[in-house]
Amino acid sequence: LVAASLRAAERAETEVKVWAVEKNPNAVHALRHRRRREEAWSCVEVVAEDMRAWKAPRKADAVVSELLGSFGDNELSPECLDGAQHLLADGGVSIPQSYVSSLAPVCAPSLWADARGRTGGGGGGMAGGDSGQLETAYVVCLHRAFYPAEAPKDCFTYRHPKRSLEETNDRAIDLDFEAEVDTLVHGFAGYFDCTLYGDVRISIHPKTLSEGMFSWFPMFFPLQVPVFLRKGQVIRSHWWRRHDASKVWYEWSVSEPHPLPIQNPGGRSWSIGLRR
Repeated sequence: LVAASLRAAERAETEVKVWAVEKNPNAVHALRHRRRREEAWSCVEVVAEDMRAWKAPRKADAVVSELLGSFGDNELSPECLDGAQHLLADGGVSIPQSYVSSLAPVCAPSLWADARGRTGGGGGGMAGGDSGQLETAYVVCLHRAFYPAEAPKDCFTYRHPKRSLEETNDRAIDLDFEAEVDTLVHGFAGYFDCTLYGDVRISIHPKTLSEGMFSWFPMFFPLQVPVFLRKGQVIRSHWWRRHDASKVWYEWSVSEPHPLPIQNPGGRSWSIGLRR
């Protein structure tokens, strides 16, 4: 990100002051190494702190970050950028400006069996075989999968900077998908589409996939019990992003063609910790 920002400033023929705020010790070491060795980095100050806590000497005109997960917000980008919004000047720009997650039902028997722990190889599968593993989403390359609905549908949207930091990052949505063929739905594939600035985007959404994109694989949200659909039937799914004082988590369920229990209630099997 620092190198890209410096290249952009050079192309724009603009002098910049860059604060590279990073709390990962290994990344801090790499940043300081480049700062010492590369003349173009003379305008860079490496700050070994959490961006949510650091007090900048003045407000920034742009905050550039890379906090996206395969489902957009699953690596706490909304919470982190909320915490860093105090660094941004009035009228300043956040890069990225927005991102939206999306979901599609998927038939993926091998992946579902692997998540459940029935690989047949005696190794317990990717997730060890207890029922909580089907309440966890996985980042996977979906090679052997079939998509019975027309296209993914948008799920949760976030924009930065926020108009008000009082706005919650919790979300809830219902998504309906009509089966185009008879199929067995094992779960849902999750994607993101991100607007960096203006019309510049990065995406792993199948319809808007960025050329050469390999940094993120889709997410797989398994169902505890696969759902059989006839052609023309609708699967109605329900999605929540929730939080408490210490963590963020997702819950999901299906109510049609027949109801299933809510998965991962209260983040009992899978959550993302809110820690500094």
